[in-house]
Amino acid sequence: MKKLSVFLQKAQGVVLRYPMVLLMSFIMTSVVIYMTEAKDRQYDDEANYIQVKLVIVSALGISLMFALKMLAQRIGKGKEILIQISGLIFLLGFYFLVLPTKNEDFSDIYVFVLVPTFILSHLLVAVAAFFRAGHSEKNFWEYNKNLFVNFFLTGIFTQVLTGGVELAIVAIQQLFNVDFGSNVYLETFFALTIFGSTFIFLLFNDEGLSSLEQETKYPVVLKFFTQFILIPLLCIYVVILYLYSAKILLAWELPRGWVSYLILAYASVGILALLLVHPLKEDEDGKSWVKIFGKVFYVALIPLLVLLFVAIFTRILQYGFTEPRYFVLLLALWLATVVLYFVLNKKANIKFIPMSLFLFGLFALIFPYFNVFSTSIRSQKHEFEKLLTENDLLENGTIKFTKYIGNTSIEISEKFNYLNKRKEKEYLKNFLPENLHAQFDNNHTTFWLNGYFNRASIDTVNGGKNHSNSSENIFVILENESGFTTNIKGYDYAVPYSWTGKQSMENHFKINNDEIKFSFVLFGARAQGFFRLTLNGDETVDVFPSIENLFENHTESKTVKVKDLAVEKDLGKYHIKIIFQSISSYGSSKTYQINAPLFLIKEKR
Repeated sequence: MKKLSVFLQKAQGVVLRYPMVLLMSFIMTSVVIYMTEAKDRQYDDEANYIQVKLVIVSALGISLMFALKMLAQRIGKGKEILIQISGLIFLLGFYFLVLPTKNEDFSDIYVFVLVPTFILSHLLVAVAAFFRAGHSEKNFWEYNKNLFVNFFLTGIFTQVLTGGVELAIVAIQQLFNVDFGSNVYLETFFALTIFGSTFIFLLFNDEGLSSLEQETKYPVVLKFFTQFILIPLLCIYVVILYLYSAKILLAWELPRGWVSYLILAYASVGILALLLVHPLKEDEDGKSWVKIFGKVFYVALIPLLVLLFVAIFTRILQYGFTEPRYFVLLLALWLATVVLYFVLNKKANIKFIPMSLFLFGLFALIFPYFNVFSTSIRSQKHEFEKLLTENDLLENGTIKFTKYIGNTSIEISEKFNYLNKRKEKEYLKNFLPENLHAQFDNNHTTFWLNGYFNRASIDTVNGGKNHSNSSENIFVILENESGFTTNIKGYDYAVPYSWTGKQSMENHFKINNDEIKFSFVLFGARAQGFFRLTLNGDETVDVFPSIENLFENHTESKTVKVKDLAVEKDLGKYHIKIIFQSISSYGSSKTYQINAPLFLIKEKR
């Protein structure tokens, strides 16, 4: 009973000390559990989106409110209410002003808002109580070490508690034949992993800042892990990166794009290792090796930083800024700042690491003109206009929709899509003829399709007629009237074509002991390309003439529905029928695009 009394007393203290943190956790838990019951209710897309927003904001509120509590304990209780209110105002602003009001506007680009914001909220937990000067580096380390340890203890306790409760539910259901409903396990899991873990974490930190700052004995397990596992792995890793750097110098080639992520990962883990062993600098046993590792680590990063910046700017100069490239460059600049600070400053303080990262992240999200979105959009506009100009696609400021541009269309389309998703519709409209504006507003079309301009755009621009009577501009599309529905009666095998993603396309079919190969050049013109069926590498049939015959009577740019869009050929002892979803022909060179062929094969009798 005494232990229960102590626990209840500690629990009461947690509720009184951290009411806003618990409120955020309770809201998140309640909404998530409510969402698990959605299958029993009529689905409402907008209502579901509101619930998602509540989960996002309340999850953000857990870490934010804890950070503000630490700040309030540092500066005095008199300002605590004001600080908590400012946190609520921020969360309300995030809900109504940052997150979109409509579900259809909540696209994947918001990952570049949410992920940095959540990282900043956790960094705020680490630094909120230490912005003012005068707090010792030792207290800062002890505070974050205790939070780090408590976090992992919370994870272990939560897993054990959740597993135990779930097993208890199973036992009650099986032994007493009680039905708790189909969602009981999932709802219990959410209740314990969200609200339960929050409560357990706060129990570990029940006395707040004063207890977290207290000096405790350095954990032996942490010392062993860092000294004998983490640091040796980092040494191996840096050797690999240096060997790769040497390979680049010897081959005199630009570094691969992913090397940026490897260097950033190495640097991040290395800095974490240094932070974990920081107090050992004052320990007689660990003083020498920790100091040596600290000095060598930052100096060894300098050549890797050069490689990192070369890799980043190689991608940026080729393709311009995007949000991921912006953040990689930002992290590189932060890392360079940290390296210079610790190499040049003999009195360097470890508080600089999270505080500087927090300020860099804040800059990326809110600084005018140079923030992540302004920079990326401005850069992609420049790249978009450059591609249009280089490919001679502009006529009186608007795009020409009768020109074949090959694989460049994919790059232009990606940039068009990028800008469209970032609400640059009015900017993009400036490049479209007025009679395409309504179509663009209605279906967000990108106007490009595999090297050709989208046929709907051409039909709209030309009013269903040729933009030019020249055979160079004739663009004909034959579409299978039955779509993907195919009658295979009378055939022994039906084999769908599988595109490998290469310009030269091949498929091999095994039938009994025979091999049939189908090959053609994607976007292949009659003069350069080929379209063949081959049996066992010997007997070959040319399909191109039959394809050309399908377009024989079509001399205007248009889309034609065909009842049976197919060609038939004999190949040795087999009769083969090739059914197409669609076939496109462009210009006098007869450049063809084949879409979704299906092969029906039977033995001749």
